[in-house]
Amino acid sequence: MRSLAVFGTGRIGGGVAACAVSSGLVDHLVLYDCNQALLKAQRLDIEHMRCPVSISTDPSDLITCDIILYTAGLPRNQHIKTRAALLDSNLPIAAEFASIIPGYAGIIIVVTNPSDILTYYLWKATGIDKKQIIGFGGQLDSARFQYELANRSLPGPGFVLGEHGEHQVPVFSKGGCNIEIKTREEILTKLRSASMEIIKGKGATEYAPVYHIWQLIASILTDAHRDHICSAILEGEYGVSGCALGVPVQIGKNGILSMYEWELDPWEQEHFQGAAAFVADLCRRNVCEP
Repeated sequence: MRSLAVFGTGRIGGGVAACAVSSGLVDHLVLYDCNQALLKAQRLDIEHMRCPVSISTDPSDLITCDIILYTAGLPRNQHIKTRAALLDSNLPIAAEFASIIPGYAGIIIVVTNPSDILTYYLWKATGIDKKQIIGFGGQLDSARFQYELANRSLPGPGFVLGEHGEHQVPVFSKGGCNIEIKTREEILTKLRSASMEIIKGKGATEYAPVYHIWQLIASILTDAHRDHICSAILEGEYGVSGCALGVPVQIGKNGILSMYEWELDPWEQEHFQGAAAFVADLCRRNVCEP
């Protein structure tokens, strides 16, 4: 029996839960939210789909699931300019989450922002194997990069490494064409504000995150051995330690099966090291060693 828990059932968590139930890949779903009215409504809405999936809202069932999707916390709005600014609000919620899944042996996917820092925090707080905790963000950033490249008729597969935030690193060198620095910086500026354009118009990003999160979960449930850009714990890879950052990884039923260390050009390397310095500093100041 394949099972998924969703910790935080707002727009993103609820959307992914609906995808899971309709996919045929999940047999059992556990929902958790501190807002009991929302939790009850989301469960009922999903029950009305009439898919053959058992549903629980018992918190004690969280640790029995193969995967826990962590989406709880304060989302960005148009007054919160960066994802990192959410850390003070969302760190205590992550601490509460860690306290109710002692000994958890499955896979945790961290969506709540700032996802890189919370991925590192939850790795330390839970003691889970680093291959079993995956931060979300790089897939979405990469899709937005692909959109920008297509709009400019520029080549490239469109991957984004680094922080899921202001210090993201679009990788131009994979496109086989030399893109001038001015154009790179223009695209990077556009990527940094991509989500805010949506937030100002409709209050939150929704469809694209749900789609890409579900692609990640499906890769685990089907043991796809598929490549994704995800936030992973770094312990010397890319010359970086003490944080989690978006890097290319292979995903299967056991989580992160392998990590690829790409050769970056000087512009990309400079920005990646800047991302590492920024995220590692926040991890150092906010994550206590167990």
